[in-house]
Amino acid sequence: MTTKLDALINSLEGIETITDSTQVAKLSQDYHTFSPVLVSKLEGKVGDIVVRPANEAEVLKVAAACAKHRIPVTVRGAGTGNYGQCVPLHGGVILDMTRLQEILWVKPGVARVEAGVKLAALDKKTQEIGWEIRMAPSTYRTATIGGFIAGGSGGIGSIQYGLLADRGNILALRVITVEEEPWAIELRGDDVQKVNHTWGINGIITEVEIPLGPAYPWAEVIVTFDDFMTAAKFGQAIGNADGMIKKLISVFASQISQYFHALQEYIPEETHSVFLIISEPSLEFLPALVQQYGGQITYKKPAEEADKGTHLAEFSWNHTTLLARSVDTAITYLQSMFPHHRSLQLVEQMYDYFGDEVMMHLEFFRVNGVVVPGALQLVRYTTEERLNEIICYHEEQGVSIANPHTYIIEDSGRKVIAPEQLKFKEIVDPYGLMNPGKSKVIQGSIPFLQKH
Repeated sequence: MTTKLDALINSLEGIETITDSTQVAKLSQDYHTFSPVLVSKLEGKVGDIVVRPANEAEVLKVAAACAKHRIPVTVRGAGTGNYGQCVPLHGGVILDMTRLQEILWVKPGVARVEAGVKLAALDKKTQEIGWEIRMAPSTYRTATIGGFIAGGSGGIGSIQYGLLADRGNILALRVITVEEEPWAIELRGDDVQKVNHTWGINGIITEVEIPLGPAYPWAEVIVTFDDFMTAAKFGQAIGNADGMIKKLISVFASQISQYFHALQEYIPEETHSVFLIISEPSLEFLPALVQQYGGQITYKKPAEEADKGTHLAEFSWNHTTLLARSVDTAITYLQSMFPHHRSLQLVEQMYDYFGDEVMMHLEFFRVNGVVVPGALQLVRYTTEERLNEIICYHEEQGVSIANPHTYIIEDSGRKVIAPEQLKFKEIVDPYGLMNPGKSKVIQGSIPFLQKH
């Protein structure tokens, strides 16, 4: 491989290339360290070099060089994923897309940007004309739009707009093939699903076109309850109130508040909390609903103070796990989906059955137009065997687990790769160089991947 790498590096003159082993190792990682299972499975997996193109022309040059020399390429955004999506299993090139930062244009209701644009930067720009991005992960300050689409699924805003995979939430993707004469493919409409959430195995995303939502003045509220299931039912009720515009409904069992140091004064001991981001015009309807469920509003931050101090969004989704692990590294997590026809019943069953071992954290979002709770439960990890028992119990009871303890796409919640995705893979990556080893069905002999 050394000779091939030297030839590749020589062919990329003028494009930023990093060969320092410490830097390369750092840029070969993401937040898979949330999973003690992945830590052991991905130990020592690093790229050989990092390449940072500054524009699409340079991306085309890198793609051509990798294809010519048959060197695997793993695309990376900000590395905020949790499944080892950007950890290379077979070395090669780490293609860091963070320099592609141009916001190409913003119009009412739609924006087009390069893949390395940070979500927070895009949101700031769109708000200048009264619009905002529809959804973002809790890592929105650092996450890139390309990384979010390649490895994410939804987040803050999904209570209003659903998930990335829902029709209409991605308008277009521009994708570069990895072959000796690479070319750009424009995917529009439903065709974007050929690349959405495929972990960088189906082409290099260089541009993204997304719909926007109207920018509301967002208030932040914490409501506390003495009983967990009452808090969960309140979350469902406010989620079902279609006239109230929401951006976030997070429900936390009492044990989790110990990890929220900056907010502990607002969460009385042994109470269960609901974090809300809600439009200010909808606030008028909140007190009556809180009273109906016997809750108490303990914190309220008006929209005019949104840029000051603590942001509830950064305690939600997988930032909850991040904060818990900053206190106790033995904490890991699950990702669960409850069937909507008996979702709260199953939430209660899991809450009662596991107790402190699996601390309940719910996030409400829309699935096919129906508001449902998903869970990112915090798990007190002991052994991989026990973790698998916990997962199996959930699945036996009808709870779907998007397993965050595997780096295989099909095992992590995307149970199959659709035939149209496989066909597209053959077009854009004929040599199987893109993030090899991350799919069960896209395997085979890859003799050129022998480490030097």
